[in-house]
Amino acid sequence: MPHETLVHALAAGAKTPEGFIFVDGREAETSVSFRTLEERAARAASALRDRGVEPGDCVAIILPTGPSFFDALLGCQRLGAVPVPLYPPVRLGRMDEYVDKTVAMLNAVRATALISDKRVRRILGRVVEQRPTPSIRAEELLSAELYDGPLPSADDLAMVQFSSGTTVAPKPVALTHRQVIANVDAILSFVPTNDGVRRVGACWLPLYHDMGLIGCVFSAIVSAGTLVLIPPEQFLAKPHLWLRAISRHSVTTSPAPNFAYALCTERIKDEQMDGVDLSMWALALNGAEPVAPASLRAFTQRFAQWGLSPNALTPVYGLAEAALAVTFSDPTTPFTTLHVDRDALAAGHNIAAISPSATTVELASVGTPLPGFAIRVCTATGDDAADGTIGRVLASGPSLMRGYLHRDEQPIEDGWLDTGDLGVVLGGDLFITGRAKDVVVLRGQNHAPHDIERAVDGIEGVRTGCAVAVGDVSEDGERLMVFVEARTPTDDMAAACHSAIRSRTGLEPSLVTILEPGTIPRTSSGKLRRGETLRRFHAGTLAAPESVSAWRMAGHLARSAVGWARARRS
Repeated sequence: MPHETLVHALAAGAKTPEGFIFVDGREAETSVSFRTLEERAARAASALRDRGVEPGDCVAIILPTGPSFFDALLGCQRLGAVPVPLYPPVRLGRMDEYVDKTVAMLNAVRATALISDKRVRRILGRVVEQRPTPSIRAEELLSAELYDGPLPSADDLAMVQFSSGTTVAPKPVALTHRQVIANVDAILSFVPTNDGVRRVGACWLPLYHDMGLIGCVFSAIVSAGTLVLIPPEQFLAKPHLWLRAISRHSVTTSPAPNFAYALCTERIKDEQMDGVDLSMWALALNGAEPVAPASLRAFTQRFAQWGLSPNALTPVYGLAEAALAVTFSDPTTPFTTLHVDRDALAAGHNIAAISPSATTVELASVGTPLPGFAIRVCTATGDDAADGTIGRVLASGPSLMRGYLHRDEQPIEDGWLDTGDLGVVLGGDLFITGRAKDVVVLRGQNHAPHDIERAVDGIEGVRTGCAVAVGDVSEDGERLMVFVEARTPTDDMAAACHSAIRSRTGLEPSLVTILEPGTIPRTSSGKLRRGETLRRFHAGTLAAPESVSAWRMAGHLARSAVGWARARRS
């Protein structure tokens, strides 16, 4: 391992001219070198120590993408404290939900301090009231002298990140420096390199999520490569900012979940691509949610005229408990798919590649294990499944977590992690067929929800990637229920969705419900929460976020101020 810890990696990067480039919504840029980041981290470490933070303490960080986030993150690591990045309050229409989740995560890690900036602090009073946590202002972190204390060791905790929480409450995943660097090194071994070409990445992903933090930020630090950073809310509002930044800086690697590629295909106009050149983008990683081959093909075709290589789109697979990545597709060839019989897939039978037809389902390969990693597909009895047999995916490798922090529940047995995903190995490649807890069971057959959900993409007015399919049990037996968000709901939209689902999957939904944008609950990383959608439907609480008027915002701020006052008195 070339670097003992991420702190050592940053020190090595400080000897190069590389660093981070921050891009705002107007495409104005601010560059911060690794040398500057290292110095700021040392000052932040002193400031944290002066405010009572000790090595080993968990410190929550609630900050947007920007230099202050890295002051807090890298300052904690320099001190030997454990940073816990949490998502900032960006969905103001769901503040009660945000407060409850944030308090739960602070309790889960037993946070000894919370770092936020002036803007975020205005909203966090109710959080601090419920979970009294010493609050540190990000603006104060650079006021101290350089910290010269001992460096952390490889087996010290480098961070805590939360699992996605698609089916259950997010769980705190504790990772050491050794584990994070092992995963980064494995990822970098798959990244194509060209002699004389600088390694440049671009990231709009949330920095409280593993793909953004480990896949982009820590990969850049370990490899001493430049990283272009765009706030996620800016990308969602203006997706062209991402592709323009890739062009402007000759970016070679940039990842995104499936919905982002669909969003770019739908929303970016030709005139927004003026002067753009994507020919240097060698690795467009696709992970964090089920891969939709049709979306990736559409993206490739849409942006081919601006130099995008057909080889760039690269599906991958991983999870927070393994730090990040477990498998990678071959980055030098177009992504691989195969068609399998829909009924055989639903029945869980052995499957094989067959010719495409109206009764087949297309699966995308997520590749083979990274160096040092291994996967197994196991049957219900725990035996290794034969090639072509669907089963639960188990993973092993040097970056598996130490465990869930402060929890007895540990999903690792004999070095193998039960991922909770279903998959199949064909021709040596892994194909993910669904999440075990999300499977829709109808008449004894298992159906992947994402295949049902994709059937409604492309219907006029339907928001791409914003549908949820769930199985429900009533007095009448098992039934399929589908919830779909639409930009402008119409009377005939439910019928159109029903028809599309029947045509693509052969299934007859018992109920198709059209919802306003933002109604379907999501994880902090943007993944759909299918079980929670069904629970809220039955409870009568499945509703769109409250509109955030000036009066409602004033109410949020007033309640936050009261919360701060009560916290200070306690």
